[in-house]
This record gives sequence, structure tokens and C-alpha cells, in this order.
Amino acid sequence: MWNKGPLIRILLCIGACGGFLYLYVDKQNALTQRRLEIPVLAKEIKDLKEENIRLQYEIDLFESPERLMELARHSEYSHLKHPMFKEIVTVQQGLALQVSSDEKEEEKEGARPTFKFAIGAKQ
Repeated sequence: MWNKGPLIRILLCIGACGGFLYLYVDKQNALTQRRLEIPVLAKEIKDLKEENIRLQYEIDLFESPERLMELARHSEYSHLKHPMFKEIVTVQQGLALQVSSDEKEEEKEGARPTFKFAIGAKQ
């Protein structure tokens, strides 16, 4: 009667092609979904950048010298004082990263200089 060998082969080929088509359509759907998310994410990024610009402007206003001098005149900050020139320690750029052999020996001995930094509080 019928030879079942070619019929089974054809059905297996149709099933395999159907499986590959399903995977292809699934991958295309995932890609389309990602493409639809791009404008939403781009809008969120734009909003965040605008928010960052607004916050940076507020920070600049708050840290402006005029505002700081106005705050210094308030009674709650009257205990703060400007540091003396001898209390200010400055380090040349790159100098802090270099350690000489003399300083290494001093560290081994435990002799470390102490510096007093001006923090603006009453002492």
C-alpha cells in the first residue's frame, strides 16, 4: 500500500521548518519590542539630563559667593572664622604622590609631623 518512509520524512521536514519559523518570529517580536522601548528610554534620559542641569543650577546658586557671604552674616554661623595664613597648608600638584626615601625611613621610625587644619570652629 503506502510507503510510510517518505511521508514521515516530509512531516519531519515540515515540523522542523515550522519550529525554525516559530523561533524566527519569536526573535523578531523580541527585537520589535526592544525597538519600541527605545523612544521611551530616550525620553527618560532626556528628562534626567534636564533634571541634572536644573539641580546643577540650584547647586551653583547655593554655593555662589554672594549666598555664602549672606549666610556668614547670620547669627547661627557667627562662631565661624576665616583661617589665618599660617594655618593654611598648600601642596603643589603631584608632590603629594611622591614619597622620598627619607620620608619612608621616618615612617618606619614612627616620627610623623602633625598639622593643624583650620576647620572654622571655635577652639
